[in-house]
Amino acid sequence: MTLPATIASAIEAAHYDQVEDEWLQRVAASPTDVETFASAARALAGAGEDERARFLLELLDDALRERGLWAARLTLLRRAGSLLLDPEAIHPQILETLRHLHPESTLLDEMAEALGLHRATHDLPKTWEKVARLRELMALDVGTLVAMDGQGVGRIVEANFPLESFRVEFAGRTLNVRFRGATKALEPLPPGHILRRKIEEPDVLKALAKNDPPELLHAVLASRGRAMTAGEIKADLSGVITDSRWTSFWSAARRHPQVVVTGAGARQTYAWAESSGQAHQAVWDSFATADVRKKIDLLRREGGRADELVDRMAEDLERLGAAAAADDPGLAFEVRGALERAGREPQAPELAPAELAGGTRKRAEALLAGVEDRTQRERAAELVRAERDDWRQVYLARLSREEDSRVLDLLFDALNEDSGEGLAPEVSSWVESLLAQPHRQPAAFLWLAERAGSEEMLRRNPLRLLQQILSAPVRNEFAPFRPRLRALLDTGGTVPRLLASLSEDQAAAALEAVHRAGMLENYERDALSRALETRFASLRGEQSAADVLYALPESIAAKRAELDRIAKVELPANRKAIEEARAMGDLRENFEYKSARQRHEYLSSRAIELNAELGRARPLDLAQVDASQVRVGTRVRLAGSDGERELTVLGPWESDPDQGVISYQSELGESLLGKAVGDEVTVDGGRVRITAVEVATAPAR
Repeated sequence: MTLPATIASAIEAAHYDQVEDEWLQRVAASPTDVETFASAARALAGAGEDERARFLLELLDDALRERGLWAARLTLLRRAGSLLLDPEAIHPQILETLRHLHPESTLLDEMAEALGLHRATHDLPKTWEKVARLRELMALDVGTLVAMDGQGVGRIVEANFPLESFRVEFAGRTLNVRFRGATKALEPLPPGHILRRKIEEPDVLKALAKNDPPELLHAVLASRGRAMTAGEIKADLSGVITDSRWTSFWSAARRHPQVVVTGAGARQTYAWAESSGQAHQAVWDSFATADVRKKIDLLRREGGRADELVDRMAEDLERLGAAAAADDPGLAFEVRGALERAGREPQAPELAPAELAGGTRKRAEALLAGVEDRTQRERAAELVRAERDDWRQVYLARLSREEDSRVLDLLFDALNEDSGEGLAPEVSSWVESLLAQPHRQPAAFLWLAERAGSEEMLRRNPLRLLQQILSAPVRNEFAPFRPRLRALLDTGGTVPRLLASLSEDQAAAALEAVHRAGMLENYERDALSRALETRFASLRGEQSAADVLYALPESIAAKRAELDRIAKVELPANRKAIEEARAMGDLRENFEYKSARQRHEYLSSRAIELNAELGRARPLDLAQVDASQVRVGTRVRLAGSDGERELTVLGPWESDPDQGVISYQSELGESLLGKAVGDEVTVDGGRVRITAVEVATAPAR
């Protein structure tokens, strides 16, 4: 540290009484400013005032000891010990100070011995290295609560010096952590740390979550001592706040005037300012240096703060928006929207609605193209329709460039408003261009494919749309949209509806498209193929009888109920889970997102499988079964060297070999079909004879 100018000049002028006076004043006011005292003592020694330096250091040392400032005293010994004490006296004083710093420790003596603190005491640089290491490890004394990545919160229960490791107990498991890596792997949790409070006072935290969300957020940020992302905060509060209550808690907590938000998206962080005034100044500092769109975002996000701050932000933003209106009407429109949302009606004539939407058609097209925010682009489109007679031409031009599904909905619906059951001619031409070359507008084609699932007029060419959907994922242009393309296969999605819209003469081409589709897993390809073959007799050929799946009516009803539950309950809930997980940030490290996506793949494949099987299923009426020979729906009695046994032959959905129910598709079932009383068959390697065949009864459920 630089020596204070007053002390430096006094030493240079040999005004040592003045040095002593200032020294005593500093000891009274800030005795822990050890670096300043050490610098002054070395300067005195350099001027030949060694005894004076020692005397003043002794005064400081006495003050530190009297006040119990042992950490500062240890620093004093390290920075000025050679001026204060004889060399051989420093080591004992280090040990004494360490004992005062850790009066209740059970590890100090053993740790000092293990680190060799009592050896080579004359080598002070090495001694101080050992002290620093000891201080790090003493923060991990037995009984200390610690946090460890991937393990959660645990407690140190033992220090094993022969093995040089700590034993740490976590919930349900124990780990040994070597001394060498312990300070990096284990984070001591001081009193008040949020992870410690979750263990020691969970009810207090739950009460805060319910009654004072901002104070709980303050507790998290204070215990961490740094800005945190929403995902990090949520992780710290797991077990305190349930997933169902997180949204309401977070909305209330982050609106506190002392919360300062920095960044955007998944990297957005939250910090707690010491006062509302400091928070407002931090917001203004960020606003003043931001570009226009960042200013828009900050005004939207911080619009609930003090009126004086919001007025200042709005005034600056309106000035910039008016200046941008001539060259960038889209940006100017977004500025107007931000001011309106903040309750500040813009006064600049350049930001008037008629002015923004007026001018040439090219300027109106530039307006829609320049609005980046999707909601604002919808509003801009509505303004264009209200202000311009040539709005249809403007909409058509935008339709060929738009990528957002909701804006495409708005443009499409407006253009098609008076077309009755069909499509407006210009819209029909646009749809045909999408079907012909979907890679030129991948986002718009995906919108078309998704909307076709609910609008029959967009399925006028089901074969072409099916072919393009199945071939699209292999093209690089569709790389960002592959998950949404796969969702089109879901039950109730576009692809199953397209299959139902196909004609008999289109069936073979559709089946070929399914077989050639690179996006499909084998189970998906098989399910779609079976669905086509079930629907179209021309595809079944001689295999049609073999494709039938016989099942009891109760089994068919159960499978239909399962499919209905997946389509109406589980898949919608899973999609919501995916969106919530996606909102948590970086998808590469997002376990919740990956887990939800895996669940989605399972549910989708299960739904496709059930849909295909139900298409093949035929109810088995036991009252109509002919028991003259073994058929599906009969009970067979077998006699052999091991005695008698009974088997019931039913469908694969009823199969339960442990209860004597076998599928007619199993190897044993196939060997029994068509046999009559008196015939012999091989079962489990032995010959048995059929002694009775009778109509089966439905198995109990």
